[in-house]
Amino acid sequence: MKNLENNLKVLQKKILIQFTSLELLQEALTHSSYANQKKDIKYNERLEFLGDSVLQLCISEYLYKNYSDKSEGQLTKTRALIVCENSLYEIAKQWELGGFIRMSKGEELTGGRTRVSILADCVEAVIAAVYLDAGFEVARDFIIRNFNNTIHEAINNEIILDYKTKLQELLQKNGDVSIIYNLIKFEGPPHRREFFTEVLVNNEVIGKGSGFSKKESEQNSAKAALNFLEGRDE
Repeated sequence: MKNLENNLKVLQKKILIQFTSLELLQEALTHSSYANQKKDIKYNERLEFLGDSVLQLCISEYLYKNYSDKSEGQLTKTRALIVCENSLYEIAKQWELGGFIRMSKGEELTGGRTRVSILADCVEAVIAAVYLDAGFEVARDFIIRNFNNTIHEAINNEIILDYKTKLQELLQKNGDVSIIYNLIKFEGPPHRREFFTEVLVNNEVIGKGSGFSKKESEQNSAKAALNFLEGRDE
C-alpha cells in the first residue's frame, strides 16, 4: 500500500497536478487485466470513455478560440491529429506512464507496459480523473499544458502519423527506388524487448531507429531517414 501511495505521489509531481481523491487517480491507472484478478477493483475503461470526450471538447474549444482563420474542415483535421492514439502515446511516454499502470503479470509479460493502445487509453483515463477531481477549468488547463507541443505541430503540419509512407512518397516521386527495413538486433527480456532497425535506400543506410516493437523501430528509422534527407537538402 505504501509503494502504491509513493507511486501516485511521484506521478503527480511528474504531471504537475495534485489530486484530492487519490482513488480516482488509482482507478485511472488500473488496467482491466489487474481488476480481473481482484475483487471489487475499479479499472479505467469508464474513465477512458469520459476522458476522450473531455479531451475532444477542450481541444475543440482551444482551436476554435485561437485559430479563427481555420475552416471547419481544417479544424477537424487538426483536432484529429492532436487527439489520435499516437499523440496520446507520445504524452504517455513523456509522463513515463507505463511504469505506473497496475496490470496483471500476464499482460506485463506480453509487453503491456509499452503497448500503444494501453498507454493512450490510460492518458484519457487520467484526463477524466483530473476532470472529476478538480473540474473543467483545471482539466482544460492540464490538457492544454500537456498538449501544447502537439497542438503546435498539428497546426504547422509537422505531425506525420506514418513515417514509412512519407519516406516512400518522398523517395519514389521521381521513380522507383529500393527501400528495405533491416532488423539489426534486439535487446532485453521478452516483456521489455527493444528492437533496432536500419532503413536502406538502394543499399545505403540512411536511418536507424529503435522501439519496443518491430513496427515502432521501423517507424523511428524512417523518421531518422527523413531528418537525414531534410538536413542534406538544406
